[in-house]
Amino acid sequence: MKPYLLNEVNWLMLKDFRYELAILPWGATEAHNFHLPYGTDNYEASAIAERSGAIAWDYGAKVVILPTVPYGVNTGQSDIYLDMNINPSTQLCIIRDLLTVLNRQGIKKFLILNSHGGNDFKTILRELGLEFPDMLLMCCDWFKAIPKSKYFDNAGDHADELETSLIMHLMPDLVLPLDKAGQGKEKFSKIKGIREGWAWSERKWSKVTEDTGIGDPTKATVEKGQNYFEEITNKVAHLYLDICKVEGIDHYEK
Repeated sequence: MKPYLLNEVNWLMLKDFRYELAILPWGATEAHNFHLPYGTDNYEASAIAERSGAIAWDYGAKVVILPTVPYGVNTGQSDIYLDMNINPSTQLCIIRDLLTVLNRQGIKKFLILNSHGGNDFKTILRELGLEFPDMLLMCCDWFKAIPKSKYFDNAGDHADELETSLIMHLMPDLVLPLDKAGQGKEKFSKIKGIREGWAWSERKWSKVTEDTGIGDPTKATVEKGQNYFEEITNKVAHLYLDICKVEGIDHYEK
């Protein structure tokens, strides 16, 4: 039994024990090029949350990892077979219900560990912050915590060299040989502001990629995935620790 995983603990332990920080891993179920499984984001979210939780627990942090939410916002992928979508309004309802439980039971610190680029929790947490003013509500995108160039040669953000290496390390039996993978070429917008990043429109997946991948995965290796996993989980674990060290929910310098 891992005492930081809600899926594994029991009432005998929890009857007299109290956590300080609840972490909710959140992924998605969607195509990841030809060579990676639909559950890629979920495997990543669960593994990173769990390993980071183990590290933080060993340092004395009272963290609990909630079960991973396996569905994300995939509104731009409606024509990709079995890319499962839940709307941001649905996410709002799910998070509100979970916060109601945590708040009632005295867990005042909450972190969403996001594993899917289509999820954007900031506006949701702004709204819920008014409903739960006595809670510290946070989210993080683990895939933005370390510069990709430190470990990987090719850029991308979906079934790319990073994700391929990571799943090769975490779930090797679910990765097809890389000669089966598409090239992950991205088609860019004709609108200059979108290309430069200061204007935005949702990417329509079947318009921007032919194989559902964005980023060339061919230089991915198990070793790259393992090295990245070790650093990212240590970094996320120290985020957990920093949150737990805060007295109450006021995390600002005096």
